[in-house]
Amino acid sequence: MSEALYDRLGGEAAVNAAVDIFYRKVLADDRVNEFFDGVDMEKQAAKQKAFLTMAFGGPNSYTGEDMRKGHAHLVERGLNDTHVDVIIELLGGTLKELGVADDLIGEVAAIAESVRDDVLGR
Repeated sequence: MSEALYDRLGGEAAVNAAVDIFYRKVLADDRVNEFFDGVDMEKQAAKQKAFLTMAFGGPNSYTGEDMRKGHAHLVERGLNDTHVDVIIELLGGTLKELGVADDLIGEVAAIAESVRDDVLGR
């Protein structure tokens, strides 16, 4: 069996670093930062770290709501494909900044893409 994407990316330390940089980018980006107004970013980052660990095949401790339910309130506020594109772009940029290889970034983008319809409640 091939090594999990989680391990190939660098495990917990890499996921933690990526999420911290990613949310700095998100909060600085006027295309999407409105969706994080009033959000406890420490809790949000912890949820995202657990989700990515699970999505990348790492030790799974994710207990968050399913994607559809967890984002429904944002869809009501206008969350759409354009916003998902920005999030995937920022995640890719974060990984590139951390020196992650393009093929691994592609795998991450494919995982993000696979939950698009659930996030957008379709």
